[in-house]
Amino acid sequence: MAMNEQSHLNFQIDRLPKELQGTFRELYVNGNGHKSYLPKNQIHQGDARILLSEIEPNSVALSVWSPPYFVGKEYETYLTFADWQKLLEIVIALHFPIVKPGGFLVINIADILCFRDEAMPRIQADAVNKKRSPVTREDVLQAMARYPTYNRYQLAKLLGCSEQTIDRRLHGNNIRGGKYEPQTRVKIVGGLLEEWAIKAGFYPYDRRVWIKDAAWENSRWASLSYRSVDEFEYLYFFWKPGITKYDRGRLSPDEWRDWGSRGVWQFPSVRVNDDHEAKFPLELPLRVIRLLTDPNEIVLDCFMGSGTTAIAAIQTNRQYIGIDLEEKYVTMARAKIETSTQMKLIAEGKTSYVT
Repeated sequence: MAMNEQSHLNFQIDRLPKELQGTFRELYVNGNGHKSYLPKNQIHQGDARILLSEIEPNSVALSVWSPPYFVGKEYETYLTFADWQKLLEIVIALHFPIVKPGGFLVINIADILCFRDEAMPRIQADAVNKKRSPVTREDVLQAMARYPTYNRYQLAKLLGCSEQTIDRRLHGNNIRGGKYEPQTRVKIVGGLLEEWAIKAGFYPYDRRVWIKDAAWENSRWASLSYRSVDEFEYLYFFWKPGITKYDRGRLSPDEWRDWGSRGVWQFPSVRVNDDHEAKFPLELPLRVIRLLTDPNEIVLDCFMGSGTTAIAAIQTNRQYIGIDLEEKYVTMARAKIETSTQMKLIAEGKTSYVT
């Protein structure tokens, strides 16, 4: 796709970092030879690692998506942690040619809260309020002092507890999940995304925190730890070098005050994930789209799922491109988009029925 450097980029390539200058010239001056590209305003079934390269270069104003979180959802069970990392690294890299200079890649993701770490010491926590047996370490030590020849089975019978309790009190080696299972910890993912984005040519621009409904399964009522309730996720904004249009007129003054310029966004998560395991609420892509794009610009979601990003694009008069690996989700998204389109036409008085 041959392009004139001055008219299409509106900035001088030689002012970019030297490692990016060749990439920009290859993409936007010399052209890439493609004859056709993925059609807009459609959901395409397939692997994002293949289909992203079929999107027209320099065409996407915003790509906003939420990848698999590596938390054991049905659609990600085939991925090892190494597979998951490689998937995201490749997908991020494939965005660089297709996002407009000055455009954005926004990734909604959470840290992995129960990351299995083989290297983490397997030491039992002293859960004071959750012990099934009142026997203490001191009780065991006193019994051992009085009966130095007793083994743990005899000590257990003497103290009226199980031999596992004796072992726990003495050695702390029967941890949550079993003595042979790896411990879990929090895995911070923001640094990984930053590394992959910079490697691809993007630069971290901003980050927002989305406060959602609390997931009580991780609270103190269900967890033998000090880990907090799971009640927030991140939105990482990555910028492709180029002139970015800054227009406060995209939002009302109240919207700029309440969320456009705020680092914390608070709105409910999806109440019932009855047709997809991990839907984000419509408000999330709506805010990102309205903040960063203008009407008729192209919004991309390469992990489209149930179609929420496309629906947000339609409601805000943007074009969209969607990609998803699973046929059932593509079918679902297309149906929801058709309904949303018809409802929008009704609201605008352009039709009076929904097919």
